[in-house]
Amino acid sequence: MHRIIDADVHISPTPQQGCSITAEELIECMDKCGVSRAVTWIHPPYERGQLEQTQKYLYDSWKRFPDRILGFGWADPSLGIQRAIDTVKKCTQEYGFYGVKLNGAQNNFLIDDPSFDPVIAEIAKSGKLAAFHIGADDYENTHPYRLMKIAKRYSDTRFIMVHMGGASLQDLSHAAIEVAQECPNITVVASSIRTRSFYKGVMALGADRVCFGSDAPFEVMRAEVARTIALFKGEISDSDLDKLMYGTAAALYNVE
Repeated sequence: MHRIIDADVHISPTPQQGCSITAEELIECMDKCGVSRAVTWIHPPYERGQLEQTQKYLYDSWKRFPDRILGFGWADPSLGIQRAIDTVKKCTQEYGFYGVKLNGAQNNFLIDDPSFDPVIAEIAKSGKLAAFHIGADDYENTHPYRLMKIAKRYSDTRFIMVHMGGASLQDLSHAAIEVAQECPNITVVASSIRTRSFYKGVMALGADRVCFGSDAPFEVMRAEVARTIALFKGEISDSDLDKLMYGTAAALYNVE
């Protein structure tokens, strides 16, 4: 039985369009899948006026399930730069989240827009992790090369590339892999990515640069766990498979 950290899940206190899960439903799903911990952020889309409320729900859920949920904040620069900076401060200082995520696809902004740089600078100053949605669902706003510019500018900050250029029927995995190779401070979460691209990424970057993630509830956690183990069992060593499913994320989040 493999140890598993799911490095990409979303929860919501209220039903969302399409699909959503509460913290309790997440824990139930994790138990069925043998997942010990899950890196958890809020569920987009959210009502623009409910970001703080939804984030407080995530914080409370993390405190209720401290051995299962790894809480991760969310900032939206499109709501205003100072408001986003204040959100980063609250996430990193008051809530103590592991980092803050920015999603230029959901919130409709160029992630390397210079006017939004103060928000990234605030994350970097906190010493916490900075996560970015990098997907072909909005390739203009969230192209991998935009993250490369940011990661090189903040070379002492650890960045998480969520989706490896996937999250769509299209695929930017070639560019995503090149960027990760160029920037050693980027760790990839291979969630919502095509199977061949996932395989290619692990073979190119190594299991110590890639984390398993299901993107639940947008994808089915048990199916993503089974797919990943089936894809790499016998293709990489057992120790590397353990890194992919658990060890790389455990080191990134300082989990025993």
